[in-house]
Amino acid sequence: METTHHPAGAPSPAQSAGLTRSQWKMILIASLGGSLEFYDFIVYGFFAHHIAAQFFPNQSALLSMLAAFSVLAIGYVIRPLGGIVLSSWGDRYGRRPVFLGSIVVVTASTICLGLLPNFQSWGITASILLIVLRMLQGFCVGGEMPGAVTYAVEAAPRRAGLAAGVIICAVNAGVLLATLVNLAIQSSMSSANAAAYGWRIAFLFGGLCGIVSYWMRRNLDESPEFTKMHRAVNRQPFRETLRDHGKKVVAAALTIAVMAGVNGILYGHMPAFMVQQLHYAPRTAALAQNAYLLVSSIGLLAAGWLGDKLPRRYLLRVSAALLVIFSFPFYQALVDHSVNPVLLFVLAALVFSPASGTWASVLADQFPVQVRFSGIALSYNASVLVFSGFAPLLATMLVRETGSLAAPAYFVIGTCAIAFVASFALPAGGAAMRGQLRGEPFNREASR
Repeated sequence: METTHHPAGAPSPAQSAGLTRSQWKMILIASLGGSLEFYDFIVYGFFAHHIAAQFFPNQSALLSMLAAFSVLAIGYVIRPLGGIVLSSWGDRYGRRPVFLGSIVVVTASTICLGLLPNFQSWGITASILLIVLRMLQGFCVGGEMPGAVTYAVEAAPRRAGLAAGVIICAVNAGVLLATLVNLAIQSSMSSANAAAYGWRIAFLFGGLCGIVSYWMRRNLDESPEFTKMHRAVNRQPFRETLRDHGKKVVAAALTIAVMAGVNGILYGHMPAFMVQQLHYAPRTAALAQNAYLLVSSIGLLAAGWLGDKLPRRYLLRVSAALLVIFSFPFYQALVDHSVNPVLLFVLAALVFSPASGTWASVLADQFPVQVRFSGIALSYNASVLVFSGFAPLLATMLVRETGSLAAPAYFVIGTCAIAFVASFALPAGGAAMRGQLRGEPFNREASR
């Protein structure tokens, strides 16, 4: 692993030109857990109506769906606790142990979910176990994405924007894999078989991916930046984060509401919404989602690369403003079936990419290495809990209360408006990261 320190203002040629082979390897391996996290999240969304029938049978299909989405929300409620615990361990003992432990638990939970007997077999016990498994996944996932972002920007601090963009792109790859699995199941199975056991195949496949992820991660080296400051490690990172960086945590969490809100709707609510309420064919919905992911993956990498040259918060701010303007027209066109959904989702990807590709590096910019894992975890999980975890439930309730199928647009507009305003409260860009690139010491006073 390369740990050579370069003086301030004198980056190595490899760092100036791009990421080295060693850095690419570290970042890509770190991204595997995030891919599994979102694979599991999207698979649950795709098969929510089948899961609802299997574990929460009710004469009202809407109430059954609300119960299934509530379980999804419960998994997000537990995420902040997992983020606090795992990020504190990560800032005290290193990023690597947290990576390995979380991937083991998430993988085991995903496999158990795929094998879990339904309500007809085990009664209320099955419903309770489903909730417990989702809580276990949520606990570990609370530290997974913040850990991957932390590790990536510390592996390549001079290209933090691109490195964080690669992490998010890998997440998109997990989502794309989930949509392809869904497409394969919908195409190769009858509706009855997909409802009976097709969704289980999707979760078991996710468990297999988790096993592969663990096998690749087991030889992962520790973060170079953490290794450098190991003797100055903070013994109470969570307390210091709240005491010395509390305002940054709040501002950062609100700023990335654009990411949390849009992802919560697109991935948690949109798949079932398009099929069940807008009456698009499952294949059409899957194709639109795949087109979005492909365009978004390219766009967010470009945004991450550009974020190493321009203030990242500007890119995020512009994206949030455009989403405020275009969210309602997007939904209205989707409801009216007046525009090809593939084209609509491609346009949405282009508008969202600047925010999608920069939110992670914007978070990393706010915190010094001693509490970076904790700071990112607190900001990320708070934002995801509030703006993403309840997005499917709130979107469903908005439709029910207003009687308008375009009502979820109001949720998207609200979250993006919050992000736009909050972005003005961020510091003038990456003070913590820039200080470390200048070679400032890793101590508590420097972090303040």
